[in-house]
Amino acid sequence: MAIIRPFRALRPAPALAAQVATLPYDVMNTAEARQMASGNAHSFLHVSRAEIDLPEGTDDHSQQVYDQAARAFQGFIADGTLVQDAGDYLYIYAQTMAGRRQVGLVACSSIEDYFADVIKKHEYTRPEKEQDRIDHMKAVKAHVGPIFLTYPSHTGVKEIIARTVAGTPVNDFTAEDGIRHQVWVIDNAADIAAITGFFAKDIPYTYIADGHHRTASAAKVGKQLKEANPNHTGQEEYNYFLSVLFPADELAIMDYNRVIRDLNGMTKEQLLAKLADKFEVTGISADQAKPARLHDFAMYIDRQWYRLTAKAGTWTTDPIGILDVSILSDNVLDPLFGIKDQRTDKRIDFVGGIRGLGQLERRVDSGEMAVAFALYPVSLQQLMDIADSGNVMPPKSTWFEPKLRDGLFSHLF
Repeated sequence: MAIIRPFRALRPAPALAAQVATLPYDVMNTAEARQMASGNAHSFLHVSRAEIDLPEGTDDHSQQVYDQAARAFQGFIADGTLVQDAGDYLYIYAQTMAGRRQVGLVACSSIEDYFADVIKKHEYTRPEKEQDRIDHMKAVKAHVGPIFLTYPSHTGVKEIIARTVAGTPVNDFTAEDGIRHQVWVIDNAADIAAITGFFAKDIPYTYIADGHHRTASAAKVGKQLKEANPNHTGQEEYNYFLSVLFPADELAIMDYNRVIRDLNGMTKEQLLAKLADKFEVTGISADQAKPARLHDFAMYIDRQWYRLTAKAGTWTTDPIGILDVSILSDNVLDPLFGIKDQRTDKRIDFVGGIRGLGQLERRVDSGEMAVAFALYPVSLQQLMDIADSGNVMPPKSTWFEPKLRDGLFSHLF
């Protein structure tokens, strides 16, 4: 069963929460981070993307960047930008985007659960990305980016959360992207015991929705510190990492679309003819382009949208083979475009659904890309089925919005 526990969060001074909170470190490049933090001395990007305060051209994976992150983090503590709570609490973090609200429980999850596969994964991780976060965590001695977890909805947990959010939040602000962020503190010992008890008794698994690299890095840092501590007890803070756990029935996965740089020697007509072997191909207007059901795709090429409906035999019934990302890979990207490894092939790029299909049109119309494919989003049930089966999804299968903000909670270890 899943183990979670309360912790003494390091949080922004209430008047500074909106200035501190930032998008996650990995959804922007250095130049974008520098622009986002411009004129804001309290931005958490000074910690999560510390290279912005070093000379341009500094290697963002160098030790001087991690040292700068530690200085910025300690500076925020020293000047009162970040303040640690007096006791071990649980927290509630609600996000509202375009009228849809998701309410998560902020807690520490167990690294032992990660290694024991009680925390289920659905993606592979890359060693270099893990190492970056390992070095960052060890420098700041804290988890400063929460892991986005999901779990099967539980009535008892929901009741306590509902009662808590009926009160006044300690933070309530709308960010520049229009997303509202609210935070409540659960400091009642009985409620804390009840929630942790529900997880320990009733919730067999939690699932990584977003943050595989940060989770792997936190687990490996904890393991390293455990092995280096001759007096290890299992209760040290490094045995747990910062997480926000959302019930699965409140989450929605957005589409994750593909753009391809060239036609692999084909003409448009040849491509359409080859696609007709595996798909029903129909010309459509832009307002019909967004796929409305599983196994329907949309393709944009030469300023024209087409609907591609997969024919029988293009998918299998196993948890991976039935995914639309697998259908596209197995029947289009690999055999027609020669794209065998989407993680490494430079001819393909990925566009999160939050950017809309207009972004696909713009990248093709500009001549940067030759063709775009829009997909129907993966469901939460598919994600959990794959994680339960021990498999991993094809790369770039899921896009979650809204993103959790960095800086609202940090966990010292």
